[in-house]
Amino acid sequence: MMLTWFLSLGLAAPPTVRIVHSGLACNIEEERYSERVYTIREGETLELTCLVTGHPRPQIRWTKTAGSASDRFQDSSVFNETLRISNIQRHQGGRYYCKAENGLGSPAIKSIRVDVYYLDDPIVTVHQSIGEAKEQFYYERTVFLRCVANSNPPVRYSWRRGQEVLLQGSDKGVEIYEPFFTQGETKILKLKNLRPQDYANYSCIASVRNVCSIPDKMVSFRLSNKTASPSIKLLVDDPIVVNPGEAITLVCVTTGGEPAPSLTWVRSAGILPEKTVLNGGTLTIPAITSEDAGTYSCIANNNVGNPAKKSTNIIVRALKKGRFWITPDPYHKDDNIQIGREVKISCQVEAIPSEELTFSWFKNGRPLRSSERMVITQTDPDVSPGTTNLDIIDLKFTDFGTYTCVASLKGGGISDISIDVNISSSTVPPNLTVPQEKSPLVTREGDTIELQCQVTGKPKPIILWSRADKEVAMPDGGMQTESYDGILRIVNVSREMTGTYRCQTSQYNGFNVKPREALVQLIVQYPPAVEPTFLEIRQGQGRSITMSCRVLRAYPTRVLTYEWRLGSKLLRTGQFDVQDSTEYTVSSLSRDSYGIYNCNIINEAGAGRCSFLVTGKAYAPEFYYDTYNPLWQNRPRVYSYSLQWTQMNPDAVDRILAYRLGIRQAGQQRWWEQEITVNGNIQKGELITYNLTELIKPEAYEVRLTPITRFGEGDSTIRVIKYSGEFHCGFEDGNICLFTQDDTDNFDWTKQSTATRDTKYTPNTGPNADRTGSKEGFYMYIETSRPRLEGEKARLVSPVFSVAPKNPYGATNTAYCFSFYYHMYGQHIGSLNVYLRLKGQTAIENPLWSSSGNKGQHWNQARVNINPPTSFQLIFEGIRGPGIEGDIAIDDVSIVEGECMKSDQPANNLRSGAVGTLAHIRLTPVIILMCVLSHQR
Repeated sequence: MMLTWFLSLGLAAPPTVRIVHSGLACNIEEERYSERVYTIREGETLELTCLVTGHPRPQIRWTKTAGSASDRFQDSSVFNETLRISNIQRHQGGRYYCKAENGLGSPAIKSIRVDVYYLDDPIVTVHQSIGEAKEQFYYERTVFLRCVANSNPPVRYSWRRGQEVLLQGSDKGVEIYEPFFTQGETKILKLKNLRPQDYANYSCIASVRNVCSIPDKMVSFRLSNKTASPSIKLLVDDPIVVNPGEAITLVCVTTGGEPAPSLTWVRSAGILPEKTVLNGGTLTIPAITSEDAGTYSCIANNNVGNPAKKSTNIIVRALKKGRFWITPDPYHKDDNIQIGREVKISCQVEAIPSEELTFSWFKNGRPLRSSERMVITQTDPDVSPGTTNLDIIDLKFTDFGTYTCVASLKGGGISDISIDVNISSSTVPPNLTVPQEKSPLVTREGDTIELQCQVTGKPKPIILWSRADKEVAMPDGGMQTESYDGILRIVNVSREMTGTYRCQTSQYNGFNVKPREALVQLIVQYPPAVEPTFLEIRQGQGRSITMSCRVLRAYPTRVLTYEWRLGSKLLRTGQFDVQDSTEYTVSSLSRDSYGIYNCNIINEAGAGRCSFLVTGKAYAPEFYYDTYNPLWQNRPRVYSYSLQWTQMNPDAVDRILAYRLGIRQAGQQRWWEQEITVNGNIQKGELITYNLTELIKPEAYEVRLTPITRFGEGDSTIRVIKYSGEFHCGFEDGNICLFTQDDTDNFDWTKQSTATRDTKYTPNTGPNADRTGSKEGFYMYIETSRPRLEGEKARLVSPVFSVAPKNPYGATNTAYCFSFYYHMYGQHIGSLNVYLRLKGQTAIENPLWSSSGNKGQHWNQARVNINPPTSFQLIFEGIRGPGIEGDIAIDDVSIVEGECMKSDQPANNLRSGAVGTLAHIRLTPVIILMCVLSHQR
């Protein structure tokens, strides 16, 4: 393989961007040169590609902005060139933005609006103007048939009666109108005072006029003198009270309606239970639980009038959470129980349904009845429902014992809840303390810890734990945690759990007195958090580096030591005083001082670590991937490519001595490698070029480039180059696709974008955007203001396109389509000519195409079939007209293998007197352009 090598000076370019699509769109509209609209059918695959130029290689980001603020950024950003959405849905329509930035100038942004087209099945509903009649439901009544279908674009409706198309005015008994409030979504057919002929089959056809090949959709409705809205009946009680585990069946039947209504069941709160069995209007719930309780509704619908709805409430019996509390004599300020005073025992349970709840009281196992000294109340207006009280008046020694309240449900089937309360001389109110060694409590992050409050008294109440700061939640996320033994257990303690915790007695299962409370302080120690956790430092031999490790936070903060290590070798240790960082300097790097440096900062809870990878590795090269720089070769089976790159951070390490170039055919395993020597220093931004030759058509190749310094090999960069039979130039890159200005003309073509155009430019002439409608995009134009004179010429010459020698066996050569966009707007427009120059015939220029005069404020496309017998160039010649309003522009020049489509090819536009045979010049080109398939750093 023959290789050649040369250098050229620095090159950097800000980003440009344009959006292309995969061809799956129904249509691409260029609206008013300012907005591109991509329309696609729902369910198809959206594929948009962001083509960028610029150097260094720009970072690409796709984002979507939807219509409302609530879902403005509902779609995640995509960070590669191609945005692909399979099975696109209507909610995914909106504006998609591609943003490219490389740190030079402003980011380049292009957007395209994606419009998702769809048509749902239409629905016909029937209504009448007055209340229902019992017989002949629609006789001498006005009836409305309303048709509705969701669609994009807006749907168009038509009505038929049988096979007859109904139109406004075609039948005096029929009106067709669109109500204002529906915004075009419905079309109503009004039948005034029904006649016998109005009883018929009506069809509504919804159409979006075959956009995106979406076919029309139709729905029919049979109107008769029996047509009626639905009515239903539930064959169940309301409410339905059942025990857990039972099966329940709800039956709903229709009692009227024509056509026959469809029946559905819904639940007021949430969806139907998964175990639900549906059979028409019958709903069965096997083994019902408390979670299945709620309101269930049967809905009947036949699209006539309003749907019918009947509901029933299912109540599942339950008894749970039995609790008690003891209230000492409320008339004396004493928390203790004393002989001769009053004492109240209260029991509470949660019962469903609450009206079935009954209580019974026992003393030492024997039933108790309400009396003057033992007063039993089933409900207390001062407390919550489900409560019973036993008031013992004038407590006597003989009243000591075990009192039991038993809660039951009248319906049976649910186990009773029994609550025992002991009243004796040892029944005393609670007292709460914290063991001395349990506060403050010091632990380390990640440990399991138990906070403890000791409670005495009989009976012992439930302990409620909360944070002393009432705004802060407990570790489990709630605001309060119950404990039956006074211990709060926290697993995997974190630093956020540091603080003061409050424990207090609850009235439940204890005395109904003022709560006792205590505080426990928790201190969570955690190892230092440091920065940077990892940093790569690249520096050449003989130079110095300084590494710094800083403490962000730690507890405890004052007991901090540090140690610097290179691998396992201890370099330095020390202790922090008031500073929060430590540094280590290597004054002169050598091979032995490269490696991983760790700085460990240590406290009682552990260590934080800063790591520094110190090497002399060169940074990766960066391919200059967006340059049109093919090397044309007059051989039929091979092609060549000019590989270009810049070196990232060339001054950060030792001088680059060479590059290791690896190349292999795509899909193969074996790399062919060549070392390329570099003489002298490489400058930042310097463009380096290496010519790859003898590449076999049409194979793709993978190229790997690795810089080499005294340290050794640096980071590699890999890219793929591919043979292509197309050439496209939008004049976006810095070298305008290797087009050059002709030295023999009177003035030059100018690269221009509307965004950078001089505000004092000549009005009423020239484009107001590039060919894609972008004001940031570039094009080439001739400036006809003074000192230009009528008849002066500006000529732009393409690179040389080399072709293979003519086939000696006489095989037919391939045709190519040469196309470009031109803009000729202004009252003084002159002429635009295109010439073909063949190799070895530089003095002869064959006219290909020509146009003169004002063509309006828009871009036009020209296409010409060419078939040159040898290497060739194309020349664009702009001729200045009689005045300053004569700017001519060109954009998006392309050469594509295959003839131009006949339907798109314009008629011959050569001037009279030109050689007519050149409108379809026969050529045999092999056009080569290398384009990057992928770019990896």
